[in-house]
Amino acid sequence: MPKYAFLSPEWIEAARAVQSVHAAGVEPPALAVRMNLVVEDVPFGEPTLDAHLDTSGGTVELELGHLPAADVTVSLDYPTAKKIIVDGDGQAAMQAFMGGRIRVEGDVTKLLAFQATPASGPSIAAAEQIRAITE
Repeated sequence: MPKYAFLSPEWIEAARAVQSVHAAGVEPPALAVRMNLVVEDVPFGEPTLDAHLDTSGGTVELELGHLPAADVTVSLDYPTAKKIIVDGDGQAAMQAFMGGRIRVEGDVTKLLAFQATPASGPSIAAAEQIRAITE
């Protein structure tokens, strides 16, 4: 199975394909969030990458670029973003936030509600496959 650098265009495309396979069984999030991400210290391309996470369509969509009307903007370094998004490491998120490596602007309550949403069976299967395609 090919592996791709986290947040590279190839990774986004492969992750989108994995999510589409599991989309039918995924419970929609209780509270929609539109989150812009500013990922710093990216090891490929430009040193800063803009991305967004959007659950307003009923599934978690992670794409490159920013949303025009996001609820919240999160700025963080690449290794921390990878630990949180790919590994699902909530402890890394808390440690990075307390250490000042995550900065949040906007509706923090939506961010916290999203983080507290438990993963369902199809979401867990998709996350495992996404981990498998990530360098």
